[in-house]
Amino acid sequence: MSAESFSTPAALQPGLEAQVEKIIPLEWTIAHYDARLPAVLSTPAMIGMMELAAARAVQAALPPGAITVGTRIEVDHLKAVAAGAHLVAHARFVGMNGKILAFEVEARSGELLIGKGRVYRAIVEFERFASGAGLRQSS
Repeated sequence: MSAESFSTPAALQPGLEAQVEKIIPLEWTIAHYDARLPAVLSTPAMIGMMELAAARAVQAALPPGAITVGTRIEVDHLKAVAAGAHLVAHARFVGMNGKILAFEVEARSGELLIGKGRVYRAIVEFERFASGAGLRQSS
């Protein structure tokens, strides 16, 4: 896949959306790392759900063999939510600059807004990225 193939595919238009839902496991709380801390959703876990929603929002519109990878986050974690809570992360694709895609994201537990902001993801060729990151398994 050449750099020219990263021009905006016709299907990659602002407004594409996706969401990810999860019952928050103890492993996603700060108490998992330090039992002296409360069993509330960690900021990195919330952001991970937001990034997954963003990736899913555009995956079907990408060129064959392409994926997106996170490059930047601008997210506020506004409220605490305990392990066992139902969390929904939502992402909406808002635009593209070169191969960098921007998404508005939010996380909610019921009507409660837990976090919001923007995440940015780059379009990359999966095989090249995996090879460069050392993720390819040896035969």
